[in-house]
Amino acid sequence: MKEISRINHIGLRVSSFETARDFYSQLGFECITGPSGPEPVAIVEHPSGININFILNSDQKDHTNMLMDTPIKHTDFTHVALEISNKEAVLEHLKALQIPLSGEPMNHPTGTSFFIRDPDNNVIEFIEYKGLSAFQ
Repeated sequence: MKEISRINHIGLRVSSFETARDFYSQLGFECITGPSGPEPVAIVEHPSGININFILNSDQKDHTNMLMDTPIKHTDFTHVALEISNKEAVLEHLKALQIPLSGEPMNHPTGTSFFIRDPDNNVIEFIEYKGLSAFQ
């Protein structure tokens, strides 16, 4: 459909507004509204325009990521990938915040990627994107 112009926001179910807000604020996101609504939603936004809606109706006690951490792989979205301009600066920032990587950085034909987990075990990829040279 040619009318689609971009992703508007990412919906992310979290167990604690305060915990999620504090974690994502370390990545540069700022709470702009909420929580509000019958199934409370709070919206955080990054200066780059990336918008995340925290959906605050999780009662999950076990933070196992059913999409990533179990032998049987379920269909669903597995992660969000945030494009970055300087991998070394981001790695240093994460290290200073004591946010561990989920594995080592990976070089691939389109750039370099590395992953972290948020407090609810949602997966976040950072990619220093170099282009689609592998597919040309």
